[in-house]
Amino acid sequence: MSVADLLLAYTLAATLLTLTPGLDTVLILRTATVEGGRKAFHAALGIDAGCFIWGALVAFGLGALLAVSEFAYTLLKWCGAAYLCWLGIQLLLRPRQQFSVNAASAGSENNWFLRGILGNVLNPKMGVFYVSFLPQFIPAGHSPLIWTFLLVAIHVLIGTLWSVTLIISSRYASGILRKPAVVKWMDRTTGCLFLLFAAKLALSRR
Repeated sequence: MSVADLLLAYTLAATLLTLTPGLDTVLILRTATVEGGRKAFHAALGIDAGCFIWGALVAFGLGALLAVSEFAYTLLKWCGAAYLCWLGIQLLLRPRQQFSVNAASAGSENNWFLRGILGNVLNPKMGVFYVSFLPQFIPAGHSPLIWTFLLVAIHVLIGTLWSVTLIISSRYASGILRKPAVVKWMDRTTGCLFLLFAAKLALSRR
C-alpha cells in the first residue's frame, strides 16, 4: 500500500473507533449536558492528552510492556476499573440537581481535564490497541517515532471533532436538560454506565 492508502485506511479505522459508543462518549455527553460545553471541552482535551501519553509510550517502546506482561496489564486494568467505580458511585450517591454552565472555579475546570486524562490512561485496552494497531499503518522505511505521533494526532483530531459535535448537539436539548429531575436522572444513569464499564474492564482479557 502507498502512504496515501495507509493514511486513508487508518483514518477510516480511527473514525469508526471514535464513533463507537464508549466511556469517552458517555463522559463528554454527560459533562456537556449537566456541566456545560466548556467543561465538556476540557474533558475532551484531557482525553486527547491521554491519547498522546499512550502514543508516547508506544513510540518509545514502553507501551509494548502491556502486550507481553500479564502483571502490568492486570495492574493497570484494576486501577482503571477502580477509578471508574469511584466516578460511578459519586454520580449515583451525589447527583446534581441543576444545570449550570457558569458555576465553576478554575480548579473544578482543571478537574474535568484530569478526569479525561485518567479515564483514558487508566484504560489498558487503549494501550494494547495502540501497540497492536498503530504499527500496521507505519510505512516501511519511515521513522516509527514520527509516524506514531502523526497517527495519534489524526486520531486525536477525529476525536476532538466528534467531541465538539456532541457538545454542540447537547445545546439543543438544554431546555429539557435544565430540569432538576432530568439532571439527577442523567447523573445516575451515567453513574450506572460507568459501573458497567468498570465491570467490563475488570472482566476483560487481552
